[in-house]
Amino acid sequence: MWYLCVFYHRLLEYRKAEFESLAGLFGIETSLEWRLPEEHHPDSPFHFVNIPSEDVAQQIANRSQSNLGILVKGIYELWGEGQNFEELEEAIKIYPDDRKLPYIAPESTFRITVESFGKATSTHEKRDRLQMLAFIPFKGLVNLKNPDHKFCLMDNDDYGSNNGLPAIAKRRIFFGREIGVSDRKILQTYELKSRKYLGPTAMDAEMAFLMANQAQVKPGKLVFDPFVGTGSILIAAAHFGAMTMGADIDIRVVRDGRGPECNVWSNFNQYGLPAPISLLRADNNLPPWRSGLREVFDAIICDPPYGVRAGGRKSGGRKLLKGVVGPYTVPDDKRTDHIPSTAPYSLVECVHDLLDTAARMLAMGGRLVYFYPVLRDDDSTNPTFPEHPCFEFITSCEQILSFRYSRVLLTMVKIAPYSEEIELAAKIKHLDFKENHLKWLEDGNLHSAVFSPADADIQGNGIGSSLKPKYRGKYV
Repeated sequence: MWYLCVFYHRLLEYRKAEFESLAGLFGIETSLEWRLPEEHHPDSPFHFVNIPSEDVAQQIANRSQSNLGILVKGIYELWGEGQNFEELEEAIKIYPDDRKLPYIAPESTFRITVESFGKATSTHEKRDRLQMLAFIPFKGLVNLKNPDHKFCLMDNDDYGSNNGLPAIAKRRIFFGREIGVSDRKILQTYELKSRKYLGPTAMDAEMAFLMANQAQVKPGKLVFDPFVGTGSILIAAAHFGAMTMGADIDIRVVRDGRGPECNVWSNFNQYGLPAPISLLRADNNLPPWRSGLREVFDAIICDPPYGVRAGGRKSGGRKLLKGVVGPYTVPDDKRTDHIPSTAPYSLVECVHDLLDTAARMLAMGGRLVYFYPVLRDDDSTNPTFPEHPCFEFITSCEQILSFRYSRVLLTMVKIAPYSEEIELAAKIKHLDFKENHLKWLEDGNLHSAVFSPADADIQGNGIGSSLKPKYRGKYV
């Protein structure tokens, strides 16, 4: 059955991907069928989606009500649409009576809200529009606070130009029964500015919850973040009832924080969420798991360091760089406050290690969700992303952060078990990718690539012509 899905007008590339991830969470394994209303722009907040049953639609809507990063504003059983109220009336009158009668019966109560995309509607305008719906034979009583059934009248009336909203070809009016709507007020609870413990790369609440939805997080699942930082992503996973576990190479973050009342643990206490099972001081380049351990986690969600606000680090330091062979040892008298030495860790190597860990440690069907940076340019082809024989790409969604720089959220699902043959094939893929990869990423020089002057190519001060990448551009 076709339903009207109304999105928030933000993170446009992420909207359908998140909705389909939630649909998969509730039993829909295939891609959903989508279509736009007549003459609507693809960026329009109004989309029609074919969902097998109302039960699934209600489950997605209920998830929306408790989800901070959800991009679905509401889901509606559409009773009619038209370019004007005359066409709307005609459409509603021919809508099947067996679908309408249970919701307009004498013993029921109802409420109708009026909304308009891109333009504020005055109380007087809302009253006038409600009066135009007098042809609908509601038999029950109006109840504004707690009705049995809720309806919504929506349109995209002319809202002017030069406002960043998608162009309107023709006005469209929709009327439908509400299946569920989201409540973004709860974002205020999790917003970063009120959080006790923050680092320079803390993931904002909306994006953290969106990543958790892409990973299909739900109660009983075990979620791991190998670059946990101050725990923003795990907070989103814990909100959905998952068990969580994190690791970070910086022992000062995972052990000390800023004191006993201001650390990663206190962030979970602040929201009344279950604390992580464990927070490890661990290196993504040298994971702590014993060699035979397999398929422990249901999802791995992370934001790898790619050198804009914080560069990647791995175990090493001066001794290791000089070629000293042997285990890294710390004298007993210095163990209490010792901070291990580290060395630079390029993004290419970091992502290879991440994929290898995910291939080993994710259960079959588990999801890996992580961000990957992209430089944007008009004269280039689409970038390619690291691959692994154990994984299949689900979605890739771009978030534009500046004129020259964006990041892509990659969602992958594990489809094959890890083996020695897979490990060898993955290493070959990694070497091939590294050889052809962007020079600025391999060198960990993304910061200068992003913030260098626009004419840096000419001056040779930023990404010089000798470092011109083979593909460097906007991901579509």
